Amino acid sequence: MESNDYKVTIGLEIHAELKTKTKMFCCSRNDPDEKRPNVNVCPVCMGHPGTLPVINKEAVRHVLRVGVALGAELADFTEFDRKNYFYPDLPKGYQISQFKYPLVRGGSLKGIALTRIHLEEDAARSSHDNALYSLIDYNRAGVCLMELVTEPVVHSGTEAAAFARELQALLRTLGASEANMEKGEMRVEANISVSKSEKLGTKVEVKNLNSFRTVERAVAYEIERQTQVLKSGEKVKHETRGWDEGKQKTFSQRAKEESHDYRYFPDPDLPKLYLSEIPEFREEVLRGGLPELPQAKRLRYQREYGMKDEDIEVFVGNVHFALFFENVVKRLGNDKKKLSLAVNYCTSDLTGLSRGEIEASLFEKVTPEYFSMLIEMIARSELSSRGAKNVLEMMHRDGGNPSEIAQRENLLQKSNSEELEAIVRQIMTSHPDVVADVRAGKSAGLQFLVGQGMKATKGSANPTMLQEFFKKLL
Repeated sequence: MESNDYKVTIGLEIHAELKTKTKMFCCSRNDPDEKRPNVNVCPVCMGHPGTLPVINKEAVRHVLRVGVALGAELADFTEFDRKNYFYPDLPKGYQISQFKYPLVRGGSLKGIALTRIHLEEDAARSSHDNALYSLIDYNRAGVCLMELVTEPVVHSGTEAAAFARELQALLRTLGASEANMEKGEMRVEANISVSKSEKLGTKVEVKNLNSFRTVERAVAYEIERQTQVLKSGEKVKHETRGWDEGKQKTFSQRAKEESHDYRYFPDPDLPKLYLSEIPEFREEVLRGGLPELPQAKRLRYQREYGMKDEDIEVFVGNVHFALFFENVVKRLGNDKKKLSLAVNYCTSDLTGLSRGEIEASLFEKVTPEYFSMLIEMIARSELSSRGAKNVLEMMHRDGGNPSEIAQRENLLQKSNSEELEAIVRQIMTSHPDVVADVRAGKSAGLQFLVGQGMKATKGSANPTMLQEFFKKLL
């Protein structure tokens, strides 16, 4: 892509913490939600002398399944290497990673070619207090970490963010990672170069981008920054930069390291792996165990349910929500009206109540069975739109049967003619000025009166019948 006659080239490196019970090379618990510092540690992940690592088989399986899903080439021979550098978050003084023989090569996602996917251990988590001191939490040290590297074929921040979103959806679908960026379970690094010709420019790495919006903004800023440097006749420095969220700009961190700076060599404490000798790691076995992948799910939801693209993405991006919806569909059958209602209340009301954070625990209260009952009640006009929202809110908060909630809270839709007429007369008596306006031809007043009727009945009145009574009596 050309930007102001400058060539922009971007390659992405994405790290994702894998969903395993234990860490990469020891039996310490892998728990990203642990708040107490330094409790999930042991002599192995703390790098004590004389300790020996053992490879986490489930982590290897996760990466191989990702490779199969991406149409990549799986390694037969692979090994782990020591990546040497000294920093407080690395207790051994080296990181066990993969260099020459990664688990996966090639493949593509959203039309973007991949270079490799390999497996390594994560570093500890550092926190800094106004440059006075730093604290290290080693709970994360040694956690299973997948690193995916793309070819330098990305050309904008928008494209980079879209790729990261799709990878997150894939990892969640496969059960390989929760990939929550706000928790640091997925981190994006962008290698960006801008040049005046077809030749690649000087590469600048922007590290630890922790949201899709940040990816988009940081890449866009860095493209503009490098472009201005070149326009001024200066040279872009080969360096690593961070992103300042407050200032919305990148900042220099250090000179960029090259692979030889890390002095990679094969880890002598870990065995070489010949994956074809492990039956469950054969490609045909792994492929047979794959679930429906995101793109296949999109096409099926369009075909079977006629969903809008934005609604489909709500389910594709959350495996728990998709499973919930599938169970609801089984109960509702092929009734298009009910399915349309279910999609609407899922993507609008349920996500709104959960503030977009759809966790598996939500469905312990709002179960597929009870949610289906709610949709059935709406379809039978037993609940008005307002009444249904109120019932769903109570289900979300406390759980429970929607029919029982509606009866208890007097939210069942009122269609009794005598009862509604009495309510209409009372409202007209209470708002004589509005009544006069409506009779004078101001139609907006009618909607106000209907709204008052819905308010008086806590949303349980049939709005169509209310409006008809108002028109009749006016």
